[in-house]
Amino acid sequence: MSNRKKSIKLGLMLHGAGGHMNSWRHEKAPADASVNFPYFRELALRAEAANFDFLFVADGLHINEKSLPHFLNRFEPIALLSALAAVTQRIGLAGTISTSYSDPFTVARQLASIDNISQGRAGWNVVTSPLAGSAKNFGKAHPEHALRYQIAEEYIQVVQGLWDSWEDDAFIRDRQSGQFFDADKLHKLNHQGQFFNVEGPLNIQRSPQGQPVIFQAGASAAGIALAARSADAVFTNARTLDEAALYADKLQHQVQEQGRQPVGIFPGISPIVGQSIEQAEAKYQYLLSLISVDDALAYLGRFFDHHDFAQYPLDGPFPELGDLGQNSFRSTTDEIKRRAKEQNLSLREVAFQTTLPKGEFFGTPEQVADTLIRWVEQGGASGFIISGPVLTEALDDFTRLVLPVLAARGYWHPSTESVTLRQRLDIPFKNNRYSKKTAA
Repeated sequence: MSNRKKSIKLGLMLHGAGGHMNSWRHEKAPADASVNFPYFRELALRAEAANFDFLFVADGLHINEKSLPHFLNRFEPIALLSALAAVTQRIGLAGTISTSYSDPFTVARQLASIDNISQGRAGWNVVTSPLAGSAKNFGKAHPEHALRYQIAEEYIQVVQGLWDSWEDDAFIRDRQSGQFFDADKLHKLNHQGQFFNVEGPLNIQRSPQGQPVIFQAGASAAGIALAARSADAVFTNARTLDEAALYADKLQHQVQEQGRQPVGIFPGISPIVGQSIEQAEAKYQYLLSLISVDDALAYLGRFFDHHDFAQYPLDGPFPELGDLGQNSFRSTTDEIKRRAKEQNLSLREVAFQTTLPKGEFFGTPEQVADTLIRWVEQGGASGFIISGPVLTEALDDFTRLVLPVLAARGYWHPSTESVTLRQRLDIPFKNNRYSKKTAA
């Protein structure tokens, strides 16, 4: 029997210069990174050369003058992923699209197109859009938290139904007989639901992986329930292994109750790696120097629907906010409130810890590798999404310093073949609901 350990899966988040509030100011990042396609192309190719499993493009639909600089001026995910599909060959391509402020037929078509262009490498991060300001850009009322997730569940059902419009071998294209397709293998959806009425069929074939991979990132009770029913994999923002393991237990228990196999769990991390602890600390202090108090308060405020924290005493206790945050980033705001209360933190401490957490993925290559392995072995993660703080530095440090340690310990032996995203993430081929055919 083989003692070979399971390779840790890795994604790279493409969000401007990085996850740091002011990563654009960093000496190793282009100031215009969020709209610099050659920069994104270079990152994508470097990640692919290092055998990362997928790229991930986050998104949002509302900005104001206090938004992160990267949010003020950035590419739309479908456009960016389409461009990257043409210049990459193996790496997966996942992006965020809102179920609250988009149309399921259009989204089904866009993602199916990317999936076919890339030969089965597409993924969709399903979000419900937490910020109420988004509604003003679409002439709608912002749905309450629970309603957003009800809409999302039906939305996913519609999109997946449209992706099954054609069975895998529906297009015959027989020039001799003149038969282009088998009409028996074309299916209208005819969905009539609470929120959507969609006839179908979709005007594009299925891809080599059947359907794009569905990611989900909600950590509230409603978010976990949706992920348990619909997601192939999930993204998390757990700050500690204890948080990650608790989330994983809740999610996988509900997944099992749905009669499904365990789903992949990918915490987003911002490792700070140095050849020594002193070098890692120097990197952290430099990153800290790029953030002002006003920056940190604005960053914190975003999670609470851009609440103005400047009105409170900076070194006083974190303010009592009641239900504020319940209709935006609920799981995140609940965690911020809990941590502030349990640790008796001041507003200043909460703001800087939220804006630039040092986190558990800090230290020497060996220490960071140890932490990655511990999270996987203790059930907190299947893999990780590297998100910064500064992408160019983080990707270089991780591939040059950390991956060799993981490889030496048996946790890094990824596939170098051109395969689908489902194959890369050990997710089964998505069979067409109308066909008895199964994947080889």
